[in-house]
Amino acid sequence: MEPAIEVKELTKVFGDFTAVDRVSFAVQPGEIFGFLGPNGSGKTTTIRMLLGILRPTSGMGRVLGSDIHTQAEAIRPQVGYTSQKFALYDELTMVENLDFYAGVYGVKERARRVAEVVELLGLTGREGERAGELSGGWRQRLALGVALTHRPRLLFLDEPTSGVDPQARRAFWDLIYDLVEAGTTVFVTTHYMDEAEYCGRLGVMYQGRLLALDTPDQLKQQILHGSIWEVAVTPLMSALTALSGVDGVLRVGLFGSRLRVVTKNLSHTAVSLQSALQGLGFGETAVAAAEPTLEDVFVTLVGK
Repeated sequence: MEPAIEVKELTKVFGDFTAVDRVSFAVQPGEIFGFLGPNGSGKTTTIRMLLGILRPTSGMGRVLGSDIHTQAEAIRPQVGYTSQKFALYDELTMVENLDFYAGVYGVKERARRVAEVVELLGLTGREGERAGELSGGWRQRLALGVALTHRPRLLFLDEPTSGVDPQARRAFWDLIYDLVEAGTTVFVTTHYMDEAEYCGRLGVMYQGRLLALDTPDQLKQQILHGSIWEVAVTPLMSALTALSGVDGVLRVGLFGSRLRVVTKNLSHTAVSLQSALQGLGFGETAVAAAEPTLEDVFVTLVGK
């Protein structure tokens, strides 16, 4: 089966700045594919090249079988796109926004399709609310609805839940799973570590480079070659500095009211870390093994 997206050595340079640096990946039909990285890491620039909005400096890319260099006009009718700052008309109601964009996309039987999207996204009963009066979560849900009006085969969601509360984010992802089950392919970017866990496969972007690509679980297994511990100790900052100099400790960071410590494989146990802290003059401590997270993966990759 042909990939929904195929990219090889894709590069975009603005003057002396390389925004995307020789990125290669493929997205399979029906997949939730994610890019995780901070603002400025090249996520949005990559999407804009795939949509034909930006011309790549070099490299190749195909979206739904069409070349991004020469067939961008064939790509756009088949894809949906939404972002953190998606352009909704604040003075129009939810249903008026959906109807307007359905007209822009040339949707046949507009009223029927708008009604389908309203039901799909759970907007029933709120159709008459003006877009400018919506909370962040409902506004993003409406933006997703706009992107779905023309029944796209592929959805590009660029930081779709940025600034949205956790409950609304979870509801948004439930909608994404429903769309994928119905056959839609989704390419999503995020800087939320917990949100990245929802992706089937995940690429870690930093400073324009794709540092790693695999399932979230595989990334944790392949990138993190050590043990992870949560340490309760006081005073916290003094213990952080002291532990950083202990043999076998790779990294120490704050984790709420505790420390998160990464050690070389087999170099420490909970007892040995506790003994090391006591030897450094810290009294009552508690050390427990912890599960790896994508934040651990990201920090490790960036550190390299």
